[in-house]
Amino acid sequence: MGVVEDTAASTVGAVARLTGVSVRTLHHYDHIGLVVPSVRTAAGYRGYTDADVERLHLVLVYRSVGLPLDEIRTLLDDPRADVVAHLERQLELLHDRADRIRHTIKAVEELMNARREGIQLTAQEQVEIFGSTVHSDEYAAEAEERWGDTDAWRQSQQRAARMTKQDWIDVKAHGDALLADLAAAKRAGVAPGSPEADRLAARHRASIERFYDCDAEMQRCLVQMYLADERFTRYYDDREPGLARYLHDVVVASIDR
Repeated sequence: MGVVEDTAASTVGAVARLTGVSVRTLHHYDHIGLVVPSVRTAAGYRGYTDADVERLHLVLVYRSVGLPLDEIRTLLDDPRADVVAHLERQLELLHDRADRIRHTIKAVEELMNARREGIQLTAQEQVEIFGSTVHSDEYAAEAEERWGDTDAWRQSQQRAARMTKQDWIDVKAHGDALLADLAAAKRAGVAPGSPEADRLAARHRASIERFYDCDAEMQRCLVQMYLADERFTRYYDDREPGLARYLHDVVVASIDR
């Protein structure tokens, strides 16, 4: 490892502030040889060069489209790899994701318009909009039968009725971001009970509390249901195998400590 002037390299804290990647994650990337600070400053600190930071940004791009860390390391360490060609492919995937987000926004607009006009969309219309039966009449009836006499159900109905189009878009965006961050944390080996995992548990509870009050024990019941009901398990595990169990463990560890 070379020695350079302090101005030529960035400390781990500076890189964390610059990129928004936590110090813990940077240390993990260093430990597994994914992004390693390649110099030592005159003051004796390990430092990231501009090339190191560029490698980190490549990692973030590949992570954003779901590549596992091992594959990313192999790709970046392969001298024969055409990085530009790979980035072009990732750009295509990101455009696809943007198209899906635009589709979701359109779906929310249609649902809001239907609600505004007093129209109840049929199950088939919901499938056509969302590509899923999760909002079907059958499921809604089951939910009301199971929870219709609870305060949480009444709160959720009242709050949902007051939500604006932008509120629904925000709910979707925050939910997608939480799901992606949970999957990334699981793949990165973030341990339940760690500060980073506790922040994810807090974000999960906050997402529930947009609809109804959720204390620790209710949150525990919810994540237990994610394992007991295969529909919920499949929702999480389709994003990342074992994610429903990981979310359960993250939440329970944050409560029991």
